[in-house]
Parts: sequence; C-alpha cells; structure tokens
Amino acid sequence: MCMRKLMTTAVFAGMAALSLVPSAFADDALYKSLGQKKAIVLVVDEFVGRVAGDSRINSFFKADVADPAKLKKFKANLVDQICEAAGGPCKYKGKSMKDAHKGMGISGADFNALVEDLVGALDKYKVKEADKKALLGVLGPMQKDIVEK
Repeated sequence: MCMRKLMTTAVFAGMAALSLVPSAFADDALYKSLGQKKAIVLVVDEFVGRVAGDSRINSFFKADVADPAKLKKFKANLVDQICEAAGGPCKYKGKSMKDAHKGMGISGADFNALVEDLVGALDKYKVKEADKKALLGVLGPMQKDIVEK
C-alpha cells in the first residue's frame, strides 16, 4: 500500500477533501496558534516518522518511504492540507480523501492508529489541548472517506 495515500488520511485526520472545500476556519487564528507553517512542518516530520515506525500501519507506507521524492511530495501535501485546514494561506492540491484511499482496505483500527500517531506528534511539540481538539475536529470527518472496512 502507498504511504502517501494512507498518510493523506490522517490528516488529516479527517475532513472533507480540502481541495473541494474552503478552509475550515473563517480566519487564521488556529493556524497562528499552531505556530504557522514552520511548526506544521515539524509536526508533519514527526508524524510521518511515527507512522513509518508503527507496526500497526507502516505496511501501507513501505513503497513511499523507500522513495525520497515520493516522501518529499507526500510531506509537502500533508503540510499544505493541515495548513489550509487550520485557516492558513496554503492550498492543498492533492486528491480527495475518497479517491486517494479507494481500494486500500483501511479499517477503523488503522485510522485510529494513524490518529494516535498524529496526537503523539502534536504532544511532542506541546500543542495546546484546545488547538489539538480543534484540529482533530476538522480532520475527523475525513474518516468516512478513508475507512472502507
């Protein structure tokens, strides 16, 4: 399975495909509170590392981890997706969550493992509880477009 496809899940950890909807926030308050793009890049790097090391789900990502160009593009898309979801100036240009994950057979347990890895990355960088909840609240609805079983 493709790392890029499952990781895109995460993030985000859930929401409707960002390429099809406007930012989840009317302003950039969450984006600023998260620390803007520089901080989002740090969280994404940590998150991807956690997923790659997570035996529950890393089989979905082996092909992309082995290809530095794919991994770089995946991380950039993930940063843009989170940035846009938080009300920042970035624009996610990747596939919809439904298209990106079609046929992967992702289970609810797989999705939950991914979210746990995201929360771990957010915790490492001491993201405020309110900001973490707000971000996960925006991403959570993506689950319906990602989970197939």
